[in-house]
Amino acid sequence: MKIKQTIQNIAVVVGILLLPIVTVLPTTPTQAATCGGVQTAIISCGGSKDAKKAEDTGLWGILLLVIGILTAGVGVLALAGIVYGAILWTSAGGSPEQIKKARTVFTNVVIGVVAFGGMYVLLNFLVPGGVFN
Repeated sequence: MKIKQTIQNIAVVVGILLLPIVTVLPTTPTQAATCGGVQTAIISCGGSKDAKKAEDTGLWGILLLVIGILTAGVGVLALAGIVYGAILWTSAGGSPEQIKKARTVFTNVVIGVVAFGGMYVLLNFLVPGGVFN
């Protein structure tokens, strides 16, 4: 029963933390772009069919949007992993198995964040001019 209450408390805290982000998101397009005659709020198709640069295409805009969402997701999941490991550690009560499990969670979170950071640096190195500029 305590686990169910703990999960509910974590869900409430995450909801409270995400509320300012959701309220800031625009509901109406402020600078509407057109793509094939349709107004879009997030990306545009770019120039003409003979666009010389990849940055002028709609696919580039979608790629940047997806990478931004994944970056935010990695941050949220890393924070959730740290909170989960901290809950395991504090509720261990001297149990060495549970402390070992918490340390494993912390180690996996650090490895995941370092791997994502390495991917970010590698993408900026491989793509001329950087992906996120």
